[in-house]
Amino acid sequence: MTLIVESRLPLPLLRRGKVREVYEVDPEHLLLVASDRVSAFDVVMAEPIPRKGAVLTQVSAFWFELLHGVLPSHYVTAATDRILDRIPDLIPHRAEVAGRTMLVRRTQPVPFECVVRGYLSGSAWAEYRRQGTLAGEALPTGLVESARLDPPIFSPATKAETGHDENVPFSAVADALGHKEADALREASLKIYEAGRTHAASRGIIIADTKFEFGRDGDGTLRLIDEVLTPDSSRFWPADRYEPGRPQASFDKQPLRDFLAGLKAKGQWNGEAPPPRLPEEVVLATSRRYLDAFERITGRPLEDDA
Repeated sequence: MTLIVESRLPLPLLRRGKVREVYEVDPEHLLLVASDRVSAFDVVMAEPIPRKGAVLTQVSAFWFELLHGVLPSHYVTAATDRILDRIPDLIPHRAEVAGRTMLVRRTQPVPFECVVRGYLSGSAWAEYRRQGTLAGEALPTGLVESARLDPPIFSPATKAETGHDENVPFSAVADALGHKEADALREASLKIYEAGRTHAASRGIIIADTKFEFGRDGDGTLRLIDEVLTPDSSRFWPADRYEPGRPQASFDKQPLRDFLAGLKAKGQWNGEAPPPRLPEEVVLATSRRYLDAFERITGRPLEDDA
């Protein structure tokens, strides 16, 4: 599969995000192209991760299809042949789009990331350890790292195309969007998380936390958009190795995070752009984690020309 750091297709480019390009197909549809760029600690690395873009696209397609009965989504297709039939101008660019491209309905995105935490980990654990809260809201005392949260917690965050996202209380979403919309986002997020973690559990995976994005279409329908339950948007743990009270092994870009965390601990990187160079072994280990996550979730190997 061709490594893609940045796509350049013969369509109007609407925006270039941390790891994706978004193109306009027509007034009702967009084309999402997942590059092989990778970000960690909200900084985009210089080196691409082989097959990462295809994993993000195809695992999202798997979830959109599996969860279609839970909530409508913007998903139309991620099948390369169907996309090329709809957009013939892309036929000469097949190698650039194969496997990593998704045709979606256009929506007006909600300006918050809808995070659901089923376990206490990452930035949530760091805040809880400092002050017993999550986004300033109190949690029960006596929790340990990686503790299961029952029920799961809706923990929204601000969106950031560059820089760092910020956890905010539910009240901030209600103040910005109104209580009805905030309640709808919370309900939808928790329903999708519950359905997703039920399937993942059958595959031996714990979804510790994840973030969803939503948008409303021209008819006002709330739709799940962007990516869903991918290694970039979620923290996946092997269920048979789960043990509360410590960090967990992870089916995501943990080799990359560990390498960067080591540099930060030694004072060799300040956590901001520009990023450090990545050794080849870190790049390949991260690629293997993405592929492993895909195969475990879907039960099949990744096809290069899906």
